[in-house]
Amino acid sequence: MNWDFLIQNKDAISVTTDSRKVTPGCVFVALKGEHFDGNLFVDQALRDGAAYVIKGDNALRDLQDLAREWRRYLGIPVVGITGTNGKTTTKELTAAVLSTRYRIHYTQGNLNNSLGVPLTVLQITRAHQLAIIEMGASHPGDISELVEVAEPNYGLITNVGRAHLAGFGSFEGVQATKAELYDFLLSHPQSTRGIFINEDNPYLRNMLAGACEKYPVTQLSRLSYHTIPMPQDTHLVGDYNAENIAAAMRVGEEFGIDAATALAAVKAYVPTNNRSQAMHTDRNDLVVDAYNANPTSMQAAIQAFAARSAVLHSKEVYILGGMRELGTYEQLEHQNIVNMLLERKAQNVFLVGAEYRHTTAPYPIFDTVELLIDYLQQQPLTGCRILVKGSRGNQLEKIIPVL
Repeated sequence: MNWDFLIQNKDAISVTTDSRKVTPGCVFVALKGEHFDGNLFVDQALRDGAAYVIKGDNALRDLQDLAREWRRYLGIPVVGITGTNGKTTTKELTAAVLSTRYRIHYTQGNLNNSLGVPLTVLQITRAHQLAIIEMGASHPGDISELVEVAEPNYGLITNVGRAHLAGFGSFEGVQATKAELYDFLLSHPQSTRGIFINEDNPYLRNMLAGACEKYPVTQLSRLSYHTIPMPQDTHLVGDYNAENIAAAMRVGEEFGIDAATALAAVKAYVPTNNRSQAMHTDRNDLVVDAYNANPTSMQAAIQAFAARSAVLHSKEVYILGGMRELGTYEQLEHQNIVNMLLERKAQNVFLVGAEYRHTTAPYPIFDTVELLIDYLQQQPLTGCRILVKGSRGNQLEKIIPVL
């Protein structure tokens, strides 16, 4: 479809998928899902002043097409970021660094899927000079779909790990799907300006090499970097964030931001949304990373937490939620976490989620966070350093008030 009538001579486009948020002149997208149908509200949206309605069975695809055309119309550089772990933190850090010099737009929250990416692209205005688009995936082909909307000029994969195995089928499936970002960039040499790659990560090096075999190019702008020592005085908890910081600073370097300015921006960044957050209550010190969890990130969090607790000589407590979307690997991966705790002789451990009942865990297991809250209200923790780590579905953030 030709979207010129919506795009030409516009400085911005207002789009909503919520009929309650229609404003005069906006575009209303009537999406249809399992429990809702936006098509029922088309007439109301028009009465409320919507200038155009995208409706029908192909509404999502049409929304993606509109976003792609808007992205081409604006023509600003776009940095695409994906990865198993750290992509949101890397996006946030990169935004903090680039904002010291440019007017940028970047993915808000976790809008990184087939709906979130086009909505993010359509939030870019003519006033912006750069855009950072985060792209998530849980099935093969997901990244391919998203890069066709965002059409990034630069690409960065933070890392790859064992996550969403029920959708990907295997770790190899994870690698192949994330590498779809490399595939897009290498197959569009006219618009590609560079691929950021952590040369310390052998998986990423092999993935890029494989993509180069499929799409040989005469000249590749390989924007290499290495994981740096974790800087002091940041608000981020966990040395695993060092690779996220290194990535953000390398992107900043590519866009002319000196290391001192970039590092200052990193140190000023304060994480939110229960991601690698240090919290202090009247009784305990907390490390809260309860937005997402997979075997790779869970192991990294435990390792970093234990190492820091040893330095501080603090009484360590682990509150760990179950990991989702692991398919046939569910029992194995949860047992691996239990084994890791046993090897470290961890004594104060509380496990949340029925997934742990199929393991040999000698620790108390609570099927829901509410049951653990009831327990801790009766037997409160005091004078502890506590790791709270789990998938979003565990809702472990609910436990913070009783800690």
